[in-house]
Amino acid sequence: MATTPTLTSQSQINTAFQGEHGAYSEQAAIQFFGKKVSTIPCQAFEEIFTSIEGGQATHGILPIENSLTGSIHQNYDLLLKHDLNIVGEYHLRVSHCLLAQPGVKMEEIRRVYSHPQALAQCEATLNRLGLEKVVDVDTAGSARLIRDGKDRQAAALASAHAGEVYGLQVLVREMEDNPANFTRFLVLSQHNDVEYQPEGHTYKTTIVFSVPNIPGSLFKAMSVFALRDIDLTKIESRPISGKPWEYLFYIDFIGHTANKNCARALEHLGEIADMLRVLGSYPRQKQE
Repeated sequence: MATTPTLTSQSQINTAFQGEHGAYSEQAAIQFFGKKVSTIPCQAFEEIFTSIEGGQATHGILPIENSLTGSIHQNYDLLLKHDLNIVGEYHLRVSHCLLAQPGVKMEEIRRVYSHPQALAQCEATLNRLGLEKVVDVDTAGSARLIRDGKDRQAAALASAHAGEVYGLQVLVREMEDNPANFTRFLVLSQHNDVEYQPEGHTYKTTIVFSVPNIPGSLFKAMSVFALRDIDLTKIESRPISGKPWEYLFYIDFIGHTANKNCARALEHLGEIADMLRVLGSYPRQKQE
């Protein structure tokens, strides 16, 4: 299997992520960039963008869709609002662990704290174990709560990474009911710092466009890719603010803007679309 093209080397990579230390987003950043990356926690998704624009972060890592729950619509809107480049993607296998204070035994646990989505993804397992579900703000925050508390009957549902960050022991791994749980992250930068290597690598391009609200306009837009055998891997529509029942279309397709076939398709689409913007061309990560 071909190796993945890397980002242009920098003396220090500082990556902004939403959540606190121990979050799945931080885990994705570390796995994408390596353990030497410096991570910057942000309270809100938009802070990822402003941290990069303000120079506090060189990169950001943004969850865009989950294999079980679908797209994160807010983040599609933020990609359009801010002028950053997508320079990479990472598919994180989301695996929830039952975390407790050191020395606590499984039979002592009565309550489990976590984000409501994590609790829902482990509902059958938690019910089988007879554990009470307690909603918390996020998974990493629930791990910190267990570390700071003295309740030996309480546990957190979070990542093994969160357990390492907060010094907790893993009582049970892979608590999730469905193991096919992946979150796709986009890697953002102010600069297009991907080293393009046309031989032996596969790329993905993300664009956003709008078309006139007339019969056949979307069909014509899609045809520019079909006529050139360009594979579309994702189509997402979002409402245009201030224009009821009109939409923006976000598309991921296989290929790079430097490729002549893709460049011609985008040129053709530009003749049809009211608005067209390329958000980035970046190495595609294949799901193993």
